[in-house]
Amino acid sequence: MELKKISDYEWEINKEGKMNSSAKIFANDKILQAIKNDKTLEQLKNMASLPGLVGNACALPDAHQGYGFCIGGVAALSIKEGGISPGGVGFDINCGVRVLKTNLIAKDFLPKIKNILGNIYNAVPSGLGNKGLQRFENDEFFEMLNKGIDYLKIKGLAKKNDLLNCEDYGVMKKASHEFISPKALARGKNTVGSLGSGNHFIDLMRVDEVFDEKTSKQNGLFKGQVVVMIHSGSRGLGHQVASDYINAIMRKYPEIIKSLPDPEICYAPAGSKMSEEYYASMCACANYAYANRQLMMNSIKEELCKFFKSTEESLGLELFQDITHNVARIESIKGVSCYVHRKGATKCVKNGKIIIPGSMGTSSYLLLGDNAEKSINSSAHGSGRILSRSRAIKTLDSKEVLDSLSKKGIMVKSSSKNIVSEEAPAAYKDIDDVIEVTENSGFAKRIAKLNPFAVING
Repeated sequence: MELKKISDYEWEINKEGKMNSSAKIFANDKILQAIKNDKTLEQLKNMASLPGLVGNACALPDAHQGYGFCIGGVAALSIKEGGISPGGVGFDINCGVRVLKTNLIAKDFLPKIKNILGNIYNAVPSGLGNKGLQRFENDEFFEMLNKGIDYLKIKGLAKKNDLLNCEDYGVMKKASHEFISPKALARGKNTVGSLGSGNHFIDLMRVDEVFDEKTSKQNGLFKGQVVVMIHSGSRGLGHQVASDYINAIMRKYPEIIKSLPDPEICYAPAGSKMSEEYYASMCACANYAYANRQLMMNSIKEELCKFFKSTEESLGLELFQDITHNVARIESIKGVSCYVHRKGATKCVKNGKIIIPGSMGTSSYLLLGDNAEKSINSSAHGSGRILSRSRAIKTLDSKEVLDSLSKKGIMVKSSSKNIVSEEAPAAYKDIDDVIEVTENSGFAKRIAKLNPFAVING
C-alpha cells in the first residue's frame, strides 16, 4: 500500500478504488511500522469507502486493528447521505476514562498503599460477571439509561461538579431504552458500578511532572498529588447492543453488505428507522457507562474517606474530567451535520480537557485541546496495542511482568494472570511516542504527566 508522507507526523493514502476520499494517518516512523503489522491501513481504506464521508477517514497514533473500523479510527458520515456504523463505535460503547483529584501527597500516601489498594479492590466489583454497586428496579434502570448522570444527581449519587466535568454533562440526550433487546437489558441491569475485565483498570497515580503551571493550577493539579484514574465502559449491555444491531443491519440490508469491501463496516442508512433506533440505543449505553464510572468513583471516594477518617471536602475529592472514546455524536463537520464515529478516539476541541492513559505501569497524560480540525476534532485515546491479546498471553509471562512492575514500585491486583500478560507494557506502543505525535500534530498540549504506583486490572 503506497503511503504519501505529508510531514514527520502525517501520512496519506491516496483515494483509489472504492474510496470516497483519501485517508490520513497521524504517526511517527516508529508508530507507522507498528501499524503496518496488522490490518489497520486496510481497515482505514475501508472506512474511507463509506457513503456520505465528510473529510478524511483518519487513523490516530494509537491505531491498531479492530472490528470493522480500526481502533484509533475516526470517520464523519453525513446524517443525510451516509449512515451510522456500530463497527465504527465499537462493542464497548462509551468505554471511557475519568480522573479523580485528591489533595493527598504521594510521599505520605505510599506507606499506606497496600491497605488502600486492597480496600478499593474489595469495594469495586471487577472481572467477568460480577455484580455492580447499585441495584435498580426496572423503572429506575430505564430512567438511568435515558438520563445518565442527571438521574444519579436526582438520586443523590452525583453532584453538580460531576456533571460539569463530564463530557455531554453525563447524558446523551437522544437516549432511549425502548429499542434495546431484553437480553441486552438483562446483561446490564445488575452490573452498574463494576469495572469489568480486559483492559479496564483503576490506577492510583501521582502527578510527576507539570508542563503548564497556569492551567494545572486552574484545574487543581500540582506536582506530587495523588489522583485516581478509572477506565471502564458499558459492560455486557454495550456489547450486546452492538451485536444485536450488527446482526439486524446485516439481515435487513443485504445489498449494502454486498457493496462493502468488508461486511464488518456495515451501517444503518441515514434517515432509516434502524439508524435512529441504534443511535438512541447507543446513547442509552453511553449514559449507562457515564453512570457506571460515577458509581465506581463514589465507592473509591467512600473508601478513601473511611481510611483517612475524613470527608470528601477535606481530602479534596473532586472529578477532574470524564471522557469517552467509543461513541458516535452528531456534530457539524465542514458545515455538514454528521455522525462522527470515534472508535478508540477522544473528542478534541480548543481548550477541552483530554486524558490519554498509557499501558499498565507506564505514564499517562492530561492535555488541553488545541487545533485538531484535520483529524475531525479527535485525538488518541491511549497507547494502542502492538500485540493481540492472544499473542501477549503466549509471549509475555505474567510473573515476569509482575516482577518487572514490582521493581518499579508498582503494585498490581488482578482477577486473572492472563489479564496481566494481555495488559503488559510490552503489548502496547510507547505512550511517549503517541504524545509526541499528538503534540507535534498540533492537536493538544500537555498539562501534566501521571505515573502509577498501584494498579487494579479487571
